[in-house]
Amino acid sequence: MPKRARNTPLKPETIEPQSCSTAGRLEILRNIPFFAGLSAADLHDINRLYVSQGYAPGETIYFAGDPATRLYVIAAGKVKVIRHSLGGQEVMLDILSTGECFGNLAVLGRETHLDTAQAQTTTCVLTISGDDFQIILLRYPHVALAALRITAARLKDAQDMIQQLSAHSAEQRIAAMLLKLSEKVGEPQKDGVLIQMPLSRQDLADLTGTTPETASRVMSQFRQAKLIRTGRQWVSILDRQRLLDILSCP
Repeated sequence: MPKRARNTPLKPETIEPQSCSTAGRLEILRNIPFFAGLSAADLHDINRLYVSQGYAPGETIYFAGDPATRLYVIAAGKVKVIRHSLGGQEVMLDILSTGECFGNLAVLGRETHLDTAQAQTTTCVLTISGDDFQIILLRYPHVALAALRITAARLKDAQDMIQQLSAHSAEQRIAAMLLKLSEKVGEPQKDGVLIQMPLSRQDLADLTGTTPETASRVMSQFRQAKLIRTGRQWVSILDRQRLLDILSCP
C-alpha cells in the first residue's frame, strides 16, 4: 500500500512585489512605534529617507562589531539575531518579523552592533542612515521621545530574559518562547496558531538557554500532551491556555 503523505499546514512563503512598493513601505512605517501619530504627509517625507534592500535566506545583513550606522525595519520576511560564543558557536538570540525594527545607531547610544543580523527567509528590509534618522529626530521631537522609550523597553526585555533564564524551568522557558513566537509571527488556524519558520533543536536551545537534548525532550512532552503539533519548519500551538498554565506553575 502506498504511504500516505503527511498532512502539513506549511504554506510556501514568498515576498510579494508590493511588500516594498511605496504603498507597502508607508503601511510598514505607519505601524512603527517611532512614527505613531505622524500625518500622511510626514510619512511620505520620511519614506523618502528610507531605502529598500532584499536578502536571500542565510544572507548576513550586518555583523557584530560593524559600525552602527543604519537602522532597519522588516518589510517582509524574518530575520534572526545571533551572537557567537567564545568558542565560535553561533547562538540565536531572537527572531524578528514584519514591522520589527533592529540595528543600532550612535545617536541612540551604540557605536557598533553587538549582534549579527541574518535573513532567515527571503527578506525585504527598509533601512535608514544615522544622519537621516537624526534629521527625523530633530524635525519631530515626539519621535525622539518614542526612541528613548523603545530603547528603555529593549533594555527591560533583556533584563527580563536574564531573570527568566535564571529562575524558570526548561519547560517554562520553552512554553514562554513558543507563546512569544505565536504572538510575533503566528498565523491563526482552525485548530490553533501556526508558527511557520525553520526552528531546529539548536535554535530552540539557544532561544531558551537549554541544551538541544533538553529542548527536544520538552517539545516531545508538549506533543504527547497535545499542546503542540510540529513538522519540518513549523510548529502549531494547539492549547495556548495550558502553555500559560505552565508559566504560572511555581
